[in-house]
Amino acid sequence: MSELIQSELPLELPSASFAEVNGIQMGVLNDTTPYLTERGLARLCGVNPKTISDLANNWNEEKLKPRGKRIKQILTQHSFISDRIVIKTEQNGQKISAYPDAVCMAVLEYYAFDSDSTDAQIAQRNYRVLARKTLRDFIYESIGFSPESLKLDSWRHYHDRILLNKLPAGYFSVFREIADIVVSAIESGLIIDTHTVPDISVGQMWASHWKTKKLEDIHGQRIKHPHEYPDYFPQSAAFTEANIYPLSALGEFRIWLESTYLPEKFPTYLQKKIAQGLIPKSTAGTLLQSLKKL
Repeated sequence: MSELIQSELPLELPSASFAEVNGIQMGVLNDTTPYLTERGLARLCGVNPKTISDLANNWNEEKLKPRGKRIKQILTQHSFISDRIVIKTEQNGQKISAYPDAVCMAVLEYYAFDSDSTDAQIAQRNYRVLARKTLRDFIYESIGFSPESLKLDSWRHYHDRILLNKLPAGYFSVFREIADIVVSAIESGLIIDTHTVPDISVGQMWASHWKTKKLEDIHGQRIKHPHEYPDYFPQSAAFTEANIYPLSALGEFRIWLESTYLPEKFPTYLQKKIAQGLIPKSTAGTLLQSLKKL
């Protein structure tokens, strides 16, 4: 059975990988959660896709009826607790419904052993196959996905931005100065991609501090400088500028980063990402612990 333990499912997440294998559509979301599409889950269970969509779209009512009550019971037994059983994602520009592996196994178990309204042979056969290994492993292997690949992509995203953005003499940038945070984030499992760009959060907070403390009177003016994104970032389509600061203020920035941003502001940033479904709570906790050692 699935090992996934989930709290509230996010409404929507990007898809990191997608494939159709033996007529079953499957993929992996940006937080490494494996999923089946509506059509994929229906095929696995031997039912019509509308049966699955009706279950998900009316889950609040369905979970009070015999079918939904039994599926919810199975989910609860595996520590999966959420008011939703489906996540929206996008594939080739179209919104699709993604059913996490824990949900898929619960629905499959119901149609294999509890339902009296369908031919259970298809569901039973598929359940037995997947009982020998987790659905997570099955999807990962079927589409050739490895969680390590997301970490490698994170390194590439950060590395490519570093190469694109050189600075004039006498100035520093927030983007380059938070390298320790970004490295720790990637090592802790935070996916650095087009949706998660930590330097924007740090830059906004530091800019506010700069103005509040009137640091321009001490160090001179900050200036706007072009900031480029790799062409695979949506942000690359627009001309972007970022503040860069006089080098004399670097020590003050580092003191602020260590004494104010990391203990007071960064946990709030991570909570926002958790709420958006972009990182799991375990990743946030690991990251905060690692940053205490910097």
